[in-house]
Amino acid sequence: METKWLEDFVSLAETRSFSRSAQLRHVTQPAFSRRIQALEAWAGIDLVDRSSYPTRLTPAGETFHSQALDILGSLQGTRNMMRSHQVAGQDMIEFAVPHSLAFTFFPHWVMDLRKHFGAMKSRLTAMNVHDAVMQLTEGSCDLLIAYHHASLPLQLNPDRYEMLSLGQETLAAYAKADADGKPMFQLPGSPRERVPFLSYASAAYLGRLVEQIVKLSPVALNLDAIFETDMAEGLKAMALEGHGLAFLPASSVKKELKSKRLVRATPTGAWELTIEVRIYRERPEMSRHSKPVAQALWDHLRDTARA
Repeated sequence: METKWLEDFVSLAETRSFSRSAQLRHVTQPAFSRRIQALEAWAGIDLVDRSSYPTRLTPAGETFHSQALDILGSLQGTRNMMRSHQVAGQDMIEFAVPHSLAFTFFPHWVMDLRKHFGAMKSRLTAMNVHDAVMQLTEGSCDLLIAYHHASLPLQLNPDRYEMLSLGQETLAAYAKADADGKPMFQLPGSPRERVPFLSYASAAYLGRLVEQIVKLSPVALNLDAIFETDMAEGLKAMALEGHGLAFLPASSVKKELKSKRLVRATPTGAWELTIEVRIYRERPEMSRHSKPVAQALWDHLRDTARA
């Protein structure tokens, strides 16, 4: 039994919709359904009445729902108590970072930070955007780094959480270069020659931003989705092998562009989206646990932003 199954079930009890809960939990609907089925197999009884719409819980499901809330609350409470006794980790800054930023932006950012802020100890937890936000709201990290776009803001109460901007990022289309250095695949394609498209899972944050690019395109994009994952690094690996075109953050392809293993699959400025990289924390007056080193880093970032 996995705790994420309980979290899935609580979400389903709240939304009464498999598709909506799958979206909120940043997984595909088939994967979400399999996790609910795995929970039912563990419990040995049906928890969801699938004969009705909107989805309803069975009587056993209603009972299990209250128990699941108690279990999750107890687990989080225990974790918070353990963290309050964690004296040895007071000099360690804990970051929650989505996968796409953890592999690309974060290492370079920390290296630059060491030059101006000085040496620091850090612990990185990489996960999907939803779980990274949950890390912050549950008090399980000191700082959250995430992408931001006005069309898809993170649901964080500004009265409780504050934010600083760390810079901007461009999301654009890339493909493997052919023998002449030109992209093997280019947008917009045509109805007769659709572009092999390496796509993000529908619930992935970057996937929803790509949907915005496609939606705002002045012409129809002829894309043929042949591969899907929720990780930018997975799409880059497939693009490097020549499987198709992928929308990737510019920071993730710097080396590949320099070596000309990947090239832009569109003219500069076309079919791209500018997104912001932000860092969030719980406001000090509301913080459940504070670290002087995390406060010092925040002060440094704030002063740098003002300069």
